[in-house]
Formats: sequence, structure tokens, C-alpha cells
Amino acid sequence: MPELRLVQVDAFADRPFTGNPAAVVPLDAWLPDATMQAIAEENNLSETAFTVPTDGDADYELRWFTPTTEVALCGHATLASGHVLLHGERVRFRTRKAGVLVVERDGEGYALDLPETLVREASDGELENWVSRDGTRLVDALRCDGSAQVFLSHKGAEATAIVLLDDEEAVRSCAPDMARLAQIDLMAIVTARGSAHDVVSRVFVPAWGVNEDPVTGSAHAALTPFWCDRLDRESFTAFQASRRGGEVSCRREGERAVLGGRCITVIEGTLRL
Repeated sequence: MPELRLVQVDAFADRPFTGNPAAVVPLDAWLPDATMQAIAEENNLSETAFTVPTDGDADYELRWFTPTTEVALCGHATLASGHVLLHGERVRFRTRKAGVLVVERDGEGYALDLPETLVREASDGELENWVSRDGTRLVDALRCDGSAQVFLSHKGAEATAIVLLDDEEAVRSCAPDMARLAQIDLMAIVTARGSAHDVVSRVFVPAWGVNEDPVTGSAHAALTPFWCDRLDRESFTAFQASRRGGEVSCRREGERAVLGGRCITVIEGTLRL
């Protein structure tokens, strides 16, 4: 019976059972896609990361699977993979759709370098392309209080919507209709100015098998340029206000979003196939 190493890490967390859990499965060679998808379904976490050693411009190849699908970019599972595999000052991961991603030591935590996702305010015509099968619009499926301004991605690895709300309370009280939102094939981010942190957000991706993601690195690759422009500075502090919650430091460097956070190993074991 083949045996594989499996490490479960809480990413963007300074203590166990906070932040976003990810499973990391280091491999010597790729398994069949169906097997990796089955492992991710078995783990039932928002992401399971698989790595294979490589050479050239990266140390490892990296892929990520939710319980239902492979995704183009995942920040927290990349941070978790760096936590597991980093032995020097930095480790480089080559990905299929997001280029080379770097995790390096940064004080007691790590810095994660991601390609930015850029958004622009959506027109009514563009919003009509993002509705559920019964015609429910994105903002109605999100069921947030107050006004909502929608921005859609035009650059980045994943289809992303940033929905700007009135205040932090509107973000925290948002209660989406997950059945309808699951029919809209994008990552939905609701966000506003924060109180204890500069920015607060929540992230919903039921179309990709995750109703609410606890702390989302790829979402902050979009939130970093979005809020840097609005705050008129190049860095800020962010809090993702899920039930678990997690802090992310965000910094824009050219066309990259550099995210800071800590990781905690919570489970190490053997996966038997």
C-alpha cells in the first residue's frame, strides 16, 4: 500500500484552529489527477496542495485542489507549502497558471509573493453575465445590507468580484444565498474599511466547492492593489472576518502583492492509498 506524507497547516494563523487550514502532500512525482482530486475530497479542506521537486526557475511544482476542483491560484496553501518545505530563506513554486510564487522568511512568519489581480467597476451589462440560472444577480445572491459597488477582474489568474460595502458591520453580517451563489462561477469578495485593521473582508466561493473560505491569499492579491489605490499608500493591514478569522499584512510591489502571515502545523501523518 503506497504511503505519502501529509501535513495539515493553519495558514495566516498565530495559534491553532485559526486562519485557514490547508493540507500539504509532498510527492516525488505527480499522481493521476483523479487521485489528487479524491485526496482533496477526503481531506475536505478548502485546499489540498501537492508538490513535486523540480529545477530551473523553481524548487517545486505546485498544484491546488478544493474538494471539487483544481484551482488556478491559492495563496494560503502556497504559504502552508512554504512552511512545510522551506529549509533556507526562501522557496520557489512553479504553478500552471499563476507563474512562479515565492515564500520567504519574514520575522516570525513568512512573506508570500503573488501576481496581482486587477479589477474595474462593472457596468450593468457586465453584471448581467454573472447571474444564477434563475436570473439572480451577484449582489442579490450575496444578500448584503446597504449599498454595494461591484468591481470585476480584468487581469489575474481567477475570475474575481470585489463588492465594496458601506462599513465593517455590513461585511460581517453578509449572509449569502449559497445555492444561488454556487451558480455564479467566480470568487466573491465583500470588503469595507475596518476598525482594528485598515481593511476587513469575507470571501465566498461555493461554485468551487467552498462556501466561505476562512482566510484567502488569492483574494488579497486582488484586495492589495484595490485598497492601496483607495488608501493612497503601498501597504495596509487586513482581517478576513470568517468564523476562524485571520490577519494578513498586504504590500504592493510593482505588479505583485506581497502578503505576510504566520503558520501553525496542527497535524502530521501518513496517507495510505
